[in-house]
Amino acid sequence: MRRHAHSGSPFEEKYGFSRAVRSGDSVHIAGTAPIPQQVGEAAPESAYEQMLLCGRIALASLEELGGHLRHVIRTRVFIVDAADQEEIGKAHGELFGEAAPAATMVVTGLLDPSWKVELEVEALID
Repeated sequence: MRRHAHSGSPFEEKYGFSRAVRSGDSVHIAGTAPIPQQVGEAAPESAYEQMLLCGRIALASLEELGGHLRHVIRTRVFIVDAADQEEIGKAHGELFGEAAPAATMVVTGLLDPSWKVELEVEALID
């Protein structure tokens, strides 16, 4: 059985995707950008705060699908500037340290020039 979680992003319908999908015991959370849930609110400026926001959005989707932080087994963090890795890594540790998932950090470009980070999460609900 598949279940979907939606964050309310207009791109979900426009581009045909869900914030997260649960299939059986697996949860896959799509690339999550630092987009505040309040309409008109700007993304935080610091890489650290952006990563915290991405994590909060992703974990809310996981919880909506019956998961918890302890179920997180993998994260992928996409960053624009390698110089931000310390700030982003610190936030990642605060968000996911308890779960200690396998993690990857990649330097790349992102869709919005104000974004410094984007996060993907996978979980296995036992």
